[in-house]
Amino acid sequence: MSSRIVSIITLGVSDLKRSAAFYEGLGFDKSAKSDDDIVWFKTGGTVLGLYPWGAMAEDSGVSAEGSGFRGVTLAINLQNEKMVDEFVANAKTLGAKIIRPPEKVFWGGYSSKFQDFDDHIWEIAHNPFTPVDANGKLKMDG
Repeated sequence: MSSRIVSIITLGVSDLKRSAAFYEGLGFDKSAKSDDDIVWFKTGGTVLGLYPWGAMAEDSGVSAEGSGFRGVTLAINLQNEKMVDEFVANAKTLGAKIIRPPEKVFWGGYSSKFQDFDDHIWEIAHNPFTPVDANGKLKMDG
């Protein structure tokens, strides 16, 4: 059996235009398939979607109420520590809330965490044990 591919990750957002501008500012490539109701970003494999929070909850059949940790952290792994520092500095300039500044971490890498406008947590990391190729893809198997 072949490996499963996560094709789309969609984030519920409170302000679609503001969030789209934030992710574009981080360097995500907005797809021409985006419209006034949903925004898509190409990420080199998986597609990142932004969709209005309430509409996403309704579509899923759950309440839109709730806050705090949601049990999910999204991650971008970069090729070196300098790239982590630069990415996080840009995110902060764009309005991200830095919840852990870039630092050496217990597992031997270099990492930072921030929240976007809707409290989605992103980890930006350099992992020396799992290299990233020139296209930004993790080399998981050797």
